[in-house]
Amino acid sequence: MLENYRFLAVVPARGGSKEVPRKNICSLRGKPLLLHTLDQVQDVPEIDLLVVSTDDDEIADVTRNYGTRVIQRPAALAGDSAPTEWALLHALEVLEEEGQTFDYVIVLEPTSPFRRPDTIITCMKTISQSDGLSLMTVTETRSNIGQVQAGIYRPMIEGLPRRRQERQPLYVESSTVYVARVDYLRRSGSLVCDKWLTVIVDDLEAFDINTQLDFEIAEAIASLASNCRGRA
Repeated sequence: MLENYRFLAVVPARGGSKEVPRKNICSLRGKPLLLHTLDQVQDVPEIDLLVVSTDDDEIADVTRNYGTRVIQRPAALAGDSAPTEWALLHALEVLEEEGQTFDYVIVLEPTSPFRRPDTIITCMKTISQSDGLSLMTVTETRSNIGQVQAGIYRPMIEGLPRRRQERQPLYVESSTVYVARVDYLRRSGSLVCDKWLTVIVDDLEAFDINTQLDFEIAEAIASLASNCRGRA
């Protein structure tokens, strides 16, 4: 509990994955990807309950063996087009039937293995102290972002300096952490709000695993970090 608010953390981990089959339980540094996120939550005692929402029996077994609660998600809520909000609302309904209620729900995607526990706490404090409706993490970019139409590049912002270091930073959505007030999520059915609070994270925390190449890069990053700690 934080400031008398109850926080539920949900890790949405469905079984289907087209880019990397069984992605959420593929091995990273010798253990299933999913468990890296569960490990992070162990260092956030302010979270009142952690659950994994899944439609997959193998993912459920890995989760239970770790000692974490599973919310078995119906297949109808776990298809390719099913939004994360459906999993959150389903988990809240299941827990409410058991007499458990929460003020905020935190979304922790299992594809963010370099998320820091301190960042989760910062997000919790930011939304609870501001009385905000929803919060997301973002990461900085100084890229010249645009669209290609009929083979022609059209920058989204005209007149940007050619040198990257002279540009003002822009920010892009990161899937590292989302937090929403439960009453707002139920009312709107969405994590999105007009005044979306933000917490800025660095590129490492924003790293999101979606492809086999991402797994290989993550292995290299984790190995390098481990070697650096060993020499410290």
